[in-house]
Amino acid sequence: MDLEQLRTQIDAVDGQMLKLFLERMHLGEQIAAVKRESELPVLSKSREREVLARVQAEAGEMEPYAYQLFTTLIELNKARQTELYAQPSRVRGLIEGALAAPEETFPRTGTVACQGVEGANSQAACDKLLPRGNIVYVKSFEAVFDAVESGLCKFGVLPIENSANGSVRTVYDLLQRKRFSIVRGTTLHIHHELMAKPGTKLGDITEIYSHEQGIGQCSRYLSSLNGKVKVIPCANTAVASKMVAEGINPHAAAISSHACAELYGLSVLKDDIQDSENNYTRFICIAKNPVIYAGSNKISLILDCKNEPGALNSILAKISAYGVNTSKIESCPVTGRNFEFIFFFDLDASVRERGVLPMLEELERISESFTFLGNYSVV
Repeated sequence: MDLEQLRTQIDAVDGQMLKLFLERMHLGEQIAAVKRESELPVLSKSREREVLARVQAEAGEMEPYAYQLFTTLIELNKARQTELYAQPSRVRGLIEGALAAPEETFPRTGTVACQGVEGANSQAACDKLLPRGNIVYVKSFEAVFDAVESGLCKFGVLPIENSANGSVRTVYDLLQRKRFSIVRGTTLHIHHELMAKPGTKLGDITEIYSHEQGIGQCSRYLSSLNGKVKVIPCANTAVASKMVAEGINPHAAAISSHACAELYGLSVLKDDIQDSENNYTRFICIAKNPVIYAGSNKISLILDCKNEPGALNSILAKISAYGVNTSKIESCPVTGRNFEFIFFFDLDASVRERGVLPMLEELERISESFTFLGNYSVV
């Protein structure tokens, strides 16, 4: 039998499988209606185990593949049942409220809060996100949220992730606690330079100031100094430059950007000291209330799943069942709870796409805690 004949047979089998799949999905819809009338939950773990056990017993050497196929079928069936009959969730109310407003493009102007001082990477992100924005500088990440919450600023811009040094946990904590929404994102290529007052030589340096993220991103270079220089964290890389420029210590240096060296009149002692040339920081723009601007195609979530075998896999299976790509998943220890983790998720999707909102509702139902951070675009 040649290749074309085999493919013809596969096409015939596929046709039968499609008919059976649709029949199975329609039966699932009827089951959902019965469950709704009887006030029974969509989820039935005992029934799932029964189906999968039968599949494993009958599939022979194809058992691993059959198990995966039927696990996906079950997830698709539950997704359809949830879409039709599940009770509205908190995330549905939140998103439908945002979608009720007329769709608009992201503005190019507005008052925006930014942590640090002139020359900070956050300022460069502000300029990229809101080219005609009016920047208000504040002292901390929490102060950015406070400025937006008070109405002083419409937006706030914050770093949320670095390609070399990971997520900015403080910002995630604030997003989760204060229930703000991400409405836009951008990414900057970060270069770090060592700078000091004019006339200072590299061998004269006894102290180096920078933000913790900047220090972490230059750990290899700092390690090469063999502990001869004291490394001191401060609020911001631009703040570090300003402190060195205005300070009286002739032996102090800062790790910051070339723009800060020019802005504060410092001399560059060594350039490109970051661990990797592939050093990018992702910034987010936040607002008090969720707004889903035109073109939004990324969803960010914080999930806390049950601490039991298969819990995370169940979440990933549901996302996969809806055909949504997971572009980021990162675990983070839960403060005060031993060996328990929350997860940061980024999904490539829009809540305007069919099935995405029911998927989010299902994730909310099966998670110990669930925070919808926003649906936005990255520029």
